[in-house]
Amino acid sequence: MSLFRLSPLFLAALLSAGAAAHAQSSASLYGLVDLSVGRTQAPGGRAVNAMDSGKLTTSYWGLGGREDLGGGLAAVFKFESFVRVTTGESGRFNGDPMFSRSASVGLSSSRLGTLTFGRNTTALFVSTLAFNALGDSFGYSPSIRHYFTSGTTTGDTAWSDSVVYASPTWGGLRFGVSGAFKTTSAATDGRNLGLNLGYGAGPLSAALVYQDVKKDGATSALDNTRTVQVGAAYDMGVAKLYAQLGTVDNKTRNTGFDIWGLGARVPVGGGAVVAQLGRLSPDAGADRTTFSAGYLYNLSKRTELYGVLMSDKLDGVGTGQNMAVGMRHRF
Repeated sequence: MSLFRLSPLFLAALLSAGAAAHAQSSASLYGLVDLSVGRTQAPGGRAVNAMDSGKLTTSYWGLGGREDLGGGLAAVFKFESFVRVTTGESGRFNGDPMFSRSASVGLSSSRLGTLTFGRNTTALFVSTLAFNALGDSFGYSPSIRHYFTSGTTTGDTAWSDSVVYASPTWGGLRFGVSGAFKTTSAATDGRNLGLNLGYGAGPLSAALVYQDVKKDGATSALDNTRTVQVGAAYDMGVAKLYAQLGTVDNKTRNTGFDIWGLGARVPVGGGAVVAQLGRLSPDAGADRTTFSAGYLYNLSKRTELYGVLMSDKLDGVGTGQNMAVGMRHRF
């Protein structure tokens, strides 16, 4: 039998082998682009009209992959980098590491859970974005702003030199444990610990998160902060309701904060109306009350237009009036 007569069979075997290999291993490029124009004003400050990147969701791109190792076990990896779309620069700000969103490798099992090593997103950040109507918006979510940009928690939204375990889900219940290692003798390099418990079944979801931060990757000064947060959401179909309650204790400065939030997402037309009210009350100092509302319109499953307004009041200082119209695209 000639080589030419065998070649179609040989080619078919190669193609089937390639398809099997592809089924066992995969990698993907993904991300999100968010760009808007609007007005930004801090309480008591001047208003600035500008084009902004990442006001509703911080723009980023990522590369992730998975390899099936057999027996329900898989190797996983992820690299994610923030990007400023207005200038094309990487990172959220100058000096931000290229893969500051996440950089990790690990093992995942449907029966045993997932264990990852590297720079991992914290459970507190995930819980905060999951249980408020504005999601992970640093520009307009009262919850995100009160926990992560108001001088309360420390440690950033992801921890370097960390190990994270996420359990499988049993009847809607799941839990996680995370820690970040001390790697140098510097005073600003400590150890972090995080614990989280979650539930999700039917219309109800809830989470309880604890984190103790001694390793502060966001600022040069080390503050030991301990945060406890409980969040819940209930989807009634005609509206989804959100609630959060938390406390942050700064052990270094001997001060604390109480934070609460209430929100709703209501499907309207081709999109949804979103609204969130939040209050930050320190042990000493001015209370901060933030209210945001907007409309998100879906052009497709991956692309949406939005308009958002925010009133940010700091007692005794003033009220910042913010607004933006923009576009958010996932790929």
